[in-house]
Amino acid sequence: MIRKKGWILSIVVVVACVCFAFNNIKGNHDGGTPKQKLLTAVGQLLQQEHYSPQQIDDAFSKKVFKKYLEELDGDKTLFLQSDIESLKKYETSIDEEIKGTSDLLFTPAVDTIYTKRVPEVVTIYKDILSKPFDFTVSETLSTETDKQSYPSNEAERRDRLRKHLKYLTLERYVDLIEEREKSKVDSIIKRTDTELEVIARSKVLKTTDRMYERIKVKLTPDERFNMFVNIVTNLMDPHSDYFAPIEKRVFDEQMSGRFYGIGAQLQEQDGTIKIMSLIPGGPAWKSGEIRVSDIIVKVGQGDKDELVDITGFDVTDAVKLIRGNKGTVVKLTLKKTDGTSKTIALQRDEIVQDETFARSVVVKSGDKKIGFISLPEFYADFERPNGARCSEDVAKEINKLKDEKVDGIVMDLRYNGGGSLYEVIQMVGLFIKNGPVVQVKDREGKIVVMDDKDANVLYDGPLAVMVNETSASASEIFAAAIQDYKRGVIVGSTSTYGKGTVQRNIPLGKPLDFFSGRTEMGAVKLTFQKFYRVSGGSTQLKGVSSDVVLPDPYDYIKIREKDNPSALPWDEIKKANAEVFAGYDAIIKKENEKIKENPAFGLIKSNTDWLAKNVDAPVNLALDKYKEQQKKLRSTVNQNNTLAKLTKEMNMEVLKPDYDKYYNNPDKSKEERYKAWIKNLKTDLYINEAVKIVADMTSQQNPLVITR
Repeated sequence: MIRKKGWILSIVVVVACVCFAFNNIKGNHDGGTPKQKLLTAVGQLLQQEHYSPQQIDDAFSKKVFKKYLEELDGDKTLFLQSDIESLKKYETSIDEEIKGTSDLLFTPAVDTIYTKRVPEVVTIYKDILSKPFDFTVSETLSTETDKQSYPSNEAERRDRLRKHLKYLTLERYVDLIEEREKSKVDSIIKRTDTELEVIARSKVLKTTDRMYERIKVKLTPDERFNMFVNIVTNLMDPHSDYFAPIEKRVFDEQMSGRFYGIGAQLQEQDGTIKIMSLIPGGPAWKSGEIRVSDIIVKVGQGDKDELVDITGFDVTDAVKLIRGNKGTVVKLTLKKTDGTSKTIALQRDEIVQDETFARSVVVKSGDKKIGFISLPEFYADFERPNGARCSEDVAKEINKLKDEKVDGIVMDLRYNGGGSLYEVIQMVGLFIKNGPVVQVKDREGKIVVMDDKDANVLYDGPLAVMVNETSASASEIFAAAIQDYKRGVIVGSTSTYGKGTVQRNIPLGKPLDFFSGRTEMGAVKLTFQKFYRVSGGSTQLKGVSSDVVLPDPYDYIKIREKDNPSALPWDEIKKANAEVFAGYDAIIKKENEKIKENPAFGLIKSNTDWLAKNVDAPVNLALDKYKEQQKKLRSTVNQNNTLAKLTKEMNMEVLKPDYDKYYNNPDKSKEERYKAWIKNLKTDLYINEAVKIVADMTSQQNPLVITR
């Protein structure tokens, strides 16, 4: 029911010394309550400092109205249509509340209805769950609640809630049936279908009770108001957020890199715990089994403990179960984006920094030796004089590969969510002579061209850059520069993520204390600049389109910037002067034709197209039809996962410096992790294809063509 904002972080400029003071608020109203002052301060900050602010007018007011009610009632089982109609009188006046020319009326009115409806829903769901469900009846539940209207009356609300609870029970009922079929324990084998339905229903009752108890205790009027303010900032663009004082502290901890447990950032959404991002080097990332947007349904400890259903938990409580001592095992049941479920076991660990660093191997393709460099993020440790810098580390890997006399290089930026802008510029400079790398524009239209100023080129041979739909921000700047210079070939999914904006933190009000950095009204993470390519086009929204498109099993998942309605638009500015290479147009055309004829990629594309059409299809609540739907989804996903793995391993050589570093290492876990990394690389269909492309590129020289 409740959605809370999570963070997808790439390049963020943190400004700790700027405070937006409340005594600067201007308007006809005196500012009123602290809530009114906060809302007005945020509104003026957005108008005065945001890169491209929307007009705070009646149209914007309608967006806030709609979004806030959807955030409070995501599955539309709480409010009635009559409630929405009664609130319509505020639909075009919220803008006046934001400007401070009107008292706060909308959120208090919503609070009155909300506090009335919640107890009603509690009574309804308890009554529904007190009776058995009939799983022989064929009826459907829509998963696209955003397209539904609110229930027209109490009977319709009850029926919609009944279907939702029946679906939750059906999921658990099927799990229990599968557990019975696999079990060797008499007490489980002998359970009847009726008994399993009772158990499944009791599980749903327990999790639903927990969710509504948390709503009662934690979702206070103040917390709901913070959600409201965050919606105002989010509607300007997806990366502008409001953080209440406590949330600001959590944000600072995330930015400092202090991650624990399995190495994943979580978000609460509609009473579920969702994977927002994976931390390179963490257990979740290394498993290869967990993806962004997966939902954690259950958590268990070790091999024997029963898994706990965490539906209805908030993030803090879920993390308490997931975190634990280093070396211990946590089991997670995940609901995948395709609707299927999977249980995996992870060994808890600290985030191992060396696994986030650049690493390389040599792959043999026919008579060619191709270097492969993995870069999970654009890292930079500015706090220590000798801290790790990705541009320096990539340079070291290139030199190691040159010592091996490789014929070409593949740079892997898949799943790389970004990082340091300075490091991107330095890294592009390893492959080109001095020249522009990226352009940055502010709200006043001032454009700054950021150049690589070093004329030296470390590597001038064939180059391919691997990307996918989660390659974001800094990764997109690098890929765009390589593409605009025609220095190499971009290989991967149809496009990258599409985040072409820069944020900074602006604290609100007076500091609460010296050490925490918290202020009395929290802070706003504000979008204040936009990135543009050397060619003049923005990386915003469109991202970087691959030169050679490799059908991606996850291309159908709607997680890119363009899938967010409040995303800033794509535009372009004047291109920067650059000395561009001849490019690989003929090879790009040839490789795309080869991909079309490749049966594995053809089947992945076909499966992905099918999933895109069926993953959000209404769910049938009859047991047989539900199991049939799940079987089709699961078999399609499993086939794609199988196709993405080579049956015959690539011929891959570990470089001697790395062999000496990782093999026979006193830290056996370090050796095991490195061997596991190599093993995964050897069967990666996409790396294999990128290597073949670079091998073909070796047949063509790529001379510099001067264009201005």
